Amino acid sequence: MAQTLKRRLISRSPKQERLEARITPDQKRLIERAAELRGTTVTEFVVASAQQAATDTIKNFEVLTLRDEARRVFVNAVLNPPQPNEAARAAARRYKEQSGG
Repeated sequence: MAQTLKRRLISRSPKQERLEARITPDQKRLIERAAELRGTTVTEFVVASAQQAATDTIKNFEVLTLRDEARRVFVNAVLNPPQPNEAARAAARRYKEQSGG
């Protein structure tokens, strides 16, 4: 539902930017066919597809996905952090001194 609202807000935003791409005739026919099957214009199809690909790419780079043992180790480290060693305590002191804290 939030995704639908997001799409509506984006589609209502004033469109002032422009993208251009050189493609092969085969790529153009493929995109035109896909747009036709979806019942959209080529522009709408390309923009929606590019936006989805961009969103997925960003999500894949920003979201940390852990499985099995890695997840257990991570959660354990967050819930039961080790005591700071001398290097960490020295870094904290320097930070406090430099930040006026």
